[in-house]
Amino acid sequence: MRALSPRTLALFAVLAVALPAWGQAAEDAGSLAPQFQEGDIITLDQIDKIRPYVPEEFWDNRDMFFYEGMKLEIGPTNADYTPSPTYTAATERFKGQPRIGPDGSLENFTAGQPFPMDEIDCLGDPQAGLKVMWDFDYQWNGASGNANFFYSYWDRGEQLPLYYEGTSRTIELSHRPEPEYLDTNDGDIFRGEKRKNAFGVQVDAPFDARGIMLLSYRYKSTDKPRPEAKNDDTWVYVPTLRRVRRLSAAQRTDAVAGTDFTFDDLFSFAGIIPQYEWECLGEKQILAPMNSKVKGFPYDKEHNFGPYGLSYADDRWELRDSVVVRMTPKNADHPYHHKDLYLDKQTLVAHYSFAYDQKEEIWKILWHNKRWSEDTSLVGPWYGGWDGVDKPNDLIIVSDTIVNVQTGTGNRIEFWDRTGVPLKNKGKIRRYIDVGRLTKGR
Repeated sequence: MRALSPRTLALFAVLAVALPAWGQAAEDAGSLAPQFQEGDIITLDQIDKIRPYVPEEFWDNRDMFFYEGMKLEIGPTNADYTPSPTYTAATERFKGQPRIGPDGSLENFTAGQPFPMDEIDCLGDPQAGLKVMWDFDYQWNGASGNANFFYSYWDRGEQLPLYYEGTSRTIELSHRPEPEYLDTNDGDIFRGEKRKNAFGVQVDAPFDARGIMLLSYRYKSTDKPRPEAKNDDTWVYVPTLRRVRRLSAAQRTDAVAGTDFTFDDLFSFAGIIPQYEWECLGEKQILAPMNSKVKGFPYDKEHNFGPYGLSYADDRWELRDSVVVRMTPKNADHPYHHKDLYLDKQTLVAHYSFAYDQKEEIWKILWHNKRWSEDTSLVGPWYGGWDGVDKPNDLIIVSDTIVNVQTGTGNRIEFWDRTGVPLKNKGKIRRYIDVGRLTKGR
């Protein structure tokens, strides 16, 4: 297959945390009360107050994130973001059934949270890292993930002309917690379903990329040991070629042309869990962006993300109980030596992650902004319920930012209108996940 163009590869990237500071900063965080409280506004001259509550790697690169004129608002500590009652009911219904299998696989899982977080012994259970990550993989994200996105490129504070704008949708096809599916197909939307989810993207701008479309399948077998797993299938329609091309699964861990992302960096980790070793490093209180009070794309295309274009410092941050997990690739050819993820203990969304190169030097910082589905203060009602889910109760990531600290470059993906509301019926779902859709009408 002929190599895809840099723009096409960069599009695919669109689509689709260091060891805690157990030194003086962590000691201070554990022994002293924070020097801030809810409602405080932290400006650049006050950022020392928050140092004990951000990862050390983030602090070491703070000049890229904290800037003159920033107004970081302190929100509540450990606010309640309990997932939808539909999801929590499924967790209780199947509690105690899932288990860790060979090669880090997941066995006997139906729906909900596989391993209740309050029962995981991070430092005492050798399987704790795996359990946390399976909870991360099956965290509550609604039934879908549909949004308008804007993807920008930055180089040492300069926004480059290369960008992408369009729409994306992820459809969860299996392990659904709604009674409609649990009581008929064990959580699958379609009988005999072999896929976990389907992910699609359409590019609307710039003009020379308009019409590029992508569709990707992830299979249920990826929960199994590696020899039994079927790799993702991904197809891209390239208008200039007037044909659909299939992407290699090996490209997921490659540095994508024109971007600092690998395919598996979205949301801090979008890979296949048994392909990595996982270690739970500990728990820590972390201050991070939560329940955004600003308007990013598509509500506002001109919001100021700092002089480097890669900051959420002018937003609301909250102090959260978090768990730190280390990812080490089993594949020796992987570009990362390891990546450390800081995950919210209640919702499992990622706050930060830190990727290290093969020399074990810090390479990339990823961090995220979020919104709470039940907060209507930003634009009014925006994320409604659906059959079987009266209250979404979804703490959802609405922006990804990655920073290459070795080059000063980075990328920001904004999708502030992202929700988990599903398509209205199975017919619409079938049409959307059909590979033939990529070329119909073209």
